Amino acid sequence: MYSFDSRVRYSETDENGSLSLLSMMDYLQDCSTFQSEDLNVGFAHLAEKHCAWWVYSWNIEILSMPELGSRIRIATWPYRFRGVFGYRNFVIRDEEGRDLVRADSVWFFYNVEKHCPARPDNEDVVPYGMEERLPMPEMPRKMRLPDEMEEMPGILVMRHHLDTNRHVNNAQYIEMARESVPAAFRLGGVWAEYRKMAVLGDTLIPFRAKTDEGWLVSLRKPDGQVCVNVLLREKNSGKQGGEI
Repeated sequence: MYSFDSRVRYSETDENGSLSLLSMMDYLQDCSTFQSEDLNVGFAHLAEKHCAWWVYSWNIEILSMPELGSRIRIATWPYRFRGVFGYRNFVIRDEEGRDLVRADSVWFFYNVEKHCPARPDNEDVVPYGMEERLPMPEMPRKMRLPDEMEEMPGILVMRHHLDTNRHVNNAQYIEMARESVPAAFRLGGVWAEYRKMAVLGDTLIPFRAKTDEGWLVSLRKPDGQVCVNVLLREKNSGKQGGEI
């Protein structure tokens, strides 16, 4: 397990003084990035090979968002590598060691020069080691969407949405989905599946539908291509990721 400690900053909070959704996801991404950098299999190593780890899906359980000033520990570990895929868990815990956020994620190794998935070499995966998987529900490979979804105003992809791969960062898609549902909605979890990348200047059109679990949001390009499907689970909805 790899971990680092932090304290929730004012700049990381939402209008309620709790860690924002975007900042929470940034912490998860930062943790895995720090691990890769400390193991010397990070950004420079991957750039030399013209490769990157890209996220395929997230399943996040939000038990309680830490508040401003809270001291937290963010931890991550891989639990499986299979073919082009890597499987990784995350937790955010409070000072007493209680879980605040749990996450399961699937990543795939991608050759950015050849524009296709690639099988990682031993040097890309062995340094991480492996640990036991969190007892979270397995995510289906594909999210089923309702036939009827409400179209919302389009979102223009701007520079602040991008990461070092020059496309929209995976956390930014989730934030766009969150902005597309009513402000009073109480978020208890996220299930996201990524289909296609969006880049600077693209327009993403959210389509949304209310379900028993919360809100389903599909972010699509004007030609109908789906970039990301997101299930925003309502707090205390009584269901877990994958039950759809």
